[in-house]
Amino acid sequence: MCEDDHGIGRRALFVTGAAAALTLGSVSFASGAAAADGQETRTVRGTLPTGSPDFVYLPVEVPHGVREIRVAYRYDKPAVPAGTPGNALDIGLFDERGTALGGEGFRGWSGGARSEFFVRADDATPGYLPGPVRAGTWHIALGPYTVAPQGLPYEVTVTLTYGEPGAAVRPAYPPARAKGRGRAWYRGDCHLHSWYSDGRRTPAEIAALARAAGLDFINTSEHNTHSSHAHWADLAGDDLLIMLGEEVTTRNGHVLALGTDPGTFVDWRYRARDNRFGRFARQIRRAGGLVVPAHPHATCIGCNWKFGFGEADAVEVWNGAYTPDDEIALADWDGMLVASVRSGGGWIPAMGNSDAHRDPDPVGVPQTVVLADELSREAIQDGIRAGRCYVAESSSVSLAFTASGPKGEHAGIGERLRVAPDAPVTVRLEVTGAPGRTVRFVTDQGVLFTSVLPDSGTGTAEWRTTAAYAAYVRAEVRHAPTTPGLPGALAAFTNPVFLGRTRA
Repeated sequence: MCEDDHGIGRRALFVTGAAAALTLGSVSFASGAAAADGQETRTVRGTLPTGSPDFVYLPVEVPHGVREIRVAYRYDKPAVPAGTPGNALDIGLFDERGTALGGEGFRGWSGGARSEFFVRADDATPGYLPGPVRAGTWHIALGPYTVAPQGLPYEVTVTLTYGEPGAAVRPAYPPARAKGRGRAWYRGDCHLHSWYSDGRRTPAEIAALARAAGLDFINTSEHNTHSSHAHWADLAGDDLLIMLGEEVTTRNGHVLALGTDPGTFVDWRYRARDNRFGRFARQIRRAGGLVVPAHPHATCIGCNWKFGFGEADAVEVWNGAYTPDDEIALADWDGMLVASVRSGGGWIPAMGNSDAHRDPDPVGVPQTVVLADELSREAIQDGIRAGRCYVAESSSVSLAFTASGPKGEHAGIGERLRVAPDAPVTVRLEVTGAPGRTVRFVTDQGVLFTSVLPDSGTGTAEWRTTAAYAAYVRAEVRHAPTTPGLPGALAAFTNPVFLGRTRA
């Protein structure tokens, strides 16, 4: 075993083509013939200072004849003053095709979820892609997420195993359509994590929990890797559509690539100031996916959404157990609805997902309920994109929300009721599964109607208005308040019904 020091000194690095990234000096290996036991190991150590770039690349010169590359790492976590972030170091791998933004050489990412991983032709650690270990310069990607004031001392050990490669893996993907019920309301959870990123559940466990939660569809969303895509085919069925995607976890917010083509990888190595997000939003759409900013007001470091919503197809307003972050996201989204009315432009639908990682995180809490022509990737995406959906805390809660005009005009969630400004409009919400909850109708002026549901949980609320008085109406079903002066947590909410012939 050979050991080297790779501290960040000015002579040891150069700037790469990717933003805010640095590359260290190379780690070299002899040929396979020099390793009597068929393996060679190198260990490098260094210290990353505060103010380190987002990504630090450690080049590894891989010779011919390598069967497997294995990487292990560790780093110090010294005590820090209260309120100061400590050390957190992510890790990933790029092969001989390089580290250029776009990910042609991408071979996997585990963030901070694993301390070691391997890659070979026939297998790889979850989060990484199996495939040949070709000769050339590979790169271990280190991501100093946060660095303590003392710096971040790290150690990386690389082991190459020589020999004949195993048989290549042929991926299989779940079908893009399930049997379904024709045009119907379908329930889904589009933000889930398995052990292919930082989750602790297997795909099989997630699929079982999704079925138990009454879901019709799910979307895979591992952090910065598509490695799970080839591991869901056997879990889909007539009763469960499994769409494939990624949670693109940048330093300036997270975005769901929802329902992309199988095998699609979306790069995450940029910040808002780099003006690169538009390029990758377009890539998501070219791959048949939706662009959905996730938990936009989350308080974790790097989670708050800073790219704006100009590229969004929908926004994840409710993420997991309802918290003040979600209340802020809901208010922000409502402000965007008002702005769309003022400008006469398009609007961004809302959705909700569980972001479940491990026990006891419940799958399907909340869930997005979509009106779709069939249970297929394309139809579900069409329903989300059009805003024909509402969000509920569980499958026991169901809503039917409509607006009707004086001449038989009718519109549902995500639609427009085209009536004259002064024409009477009746707004109606039917609810089941929400005992004693409070119904609120929200317009561009704010909350204009409230009603309490009976203890049975089944009830109807009606309100009359005009398009001149309310440019849109959306419904909320809430639990009892726990803090005086503030509304209770959501049990469900709808996308709006717009009123009037135009949005202006």
